[in-house]
Amino acid sequence: MYAITINAPGGPEVLTWTEVPDEEPAAGEVLVEVAAGAVNRADLMQRQGFYPPPPGASPYPGLEVSGRIARLGPGVSGWAVGDEVCALLAGGGYAEYVRVPVGQLLPVPRGIGLVESAALPEVATTVWSNVFMVAHLRPGESFLVHGGAGGIGTMAIQLAKAVGARVFTTVGSPEKAAVCRELGADVAIDYRTEDFVARIAEETGGSGVDVILDNMGAKYLARNIDALAVNGRLVIIGMQGGRKAEIDLSALLNKRAAVAATTLRSRPLAEKAAIVAAVREHVWPLIAAGRVRPVVDRIVPMREAADAHRLLESSGHVGKVVLSVGEEPGTTPPGTAAP
Repeated sequence: MYAITINAPGGPEVLTWTEVPDEEPAAGEVLVEVAAGAVNRADLMQRQGFYPPPPGASPYPGLEVSGRIARLGPGVSGWAVGDEVCALLAGGGYAEYVRVPVGQLLPVPRGIGLVESAALPEVATTVWSNVFMVAHLRPGESFLVHGGAGGIGTMAIQLAKAVGARVFTTVGSPEKAAVCRELGADVAIDYRTEDFVARIAEETGGSGVDVILDNMGAKYLARNIDALAVNGRLVIIGMQGGRKAEIDLSALLNKRAAVAATTLRSRPLAEKAAIVAAVREHVWPLIAAGRVRPVVDRIVPMREAADAHRLLESSGHVGKVVLSVGEEPGTTPPGTAAP
C-alpha cells in the first residue's frame, strides 16, 4: 500500500507518498480502506518533530479517516466488511489502509458523504469530550471558543448552539466572522482589532462566560480567566500561544473557577471508546437531523498532503481540509463548505 511518510522533521516538503508494508488488523481491530483523511494541527506538529505518535501507534500522520471496512480482526463483531465508516485514530490516516480499534469506529452519519465524513471524528470527539464531558456546558449558559473558523471552532459553535448556549468566538477577519455567525455564533470578535475580554464584559454586563474552549495556551491564559464568569470552566486543548504562563490564583478563587487541560491522542483505548460512544449517541443524531454539519474548506489529493499543510500553516482555510484518495485538488463537496 501507499502512505505519506515523514523522512525527517521539517517543512511540508518532507511529506512523501511512499510504498510501505501492508497492514493487517490485530485482535479487536478492523482494517479500513481509506476514502479520505483530514488534516489537523497535530499533524503539522508531528511533521515538525514536536508531537511523536504514542507508543504502538502508526508512524504515519493522520488522526481521522473515512472509508470502508476491508477486513475484520479476530474477535470483532457488530461490523461487516464493506460497512462505510469514519474513525478516530492515534495515527496512520494518511494512507490507503489503516488499522482501527473497533471502539473508535463510527458509522458514516445519515446525509453525509463518505469523503466529507472524514472531517468529523477528531473535531466531534474533541469538542464533545471537552465542552460537554469535562466542562459540562448546559443550556442557557454562555460559551467562548477561540479560533471559531477552524475545524474545532466550526464544530464547537454548532454543538454549543444546538444545546442552547449563547456562543462567542474569536476570529481573524470579517469574512471568518460572517462564517461563524452563519454557523450559529451570537458574537464574533475580531482579535486583531478588539480585546475579547472587554467585548465579552460589554456583551454580558460584566458577568463573563461560563465555559471557554482554548487552543492558545499561555498567551491567552490570564485573559481567559478574566473573561470567565463565577463558577466558570476553562478547558485548554492546545498551546499555539506558548506553554508557560503565570496564573493569578486570587482570580480563580474569587470566581470559584476551574482550569482543565486535556489531550486525546494518547488516551487509553477504553477512554477513547467511551468518548466515541458518547459522540455517536449525542452528536450523530444532530448531524442526521441537519442541525450540525462538517465544514470542509476543500479536498486535496492525499499524495499532495504537503499543499494541505501549507494551507493550514497560512490559516487560509475555514473548517477542515480533507485529503482524499482519488479526488481532484481544490474541489469541495456540495453542501458542506461554509459560505
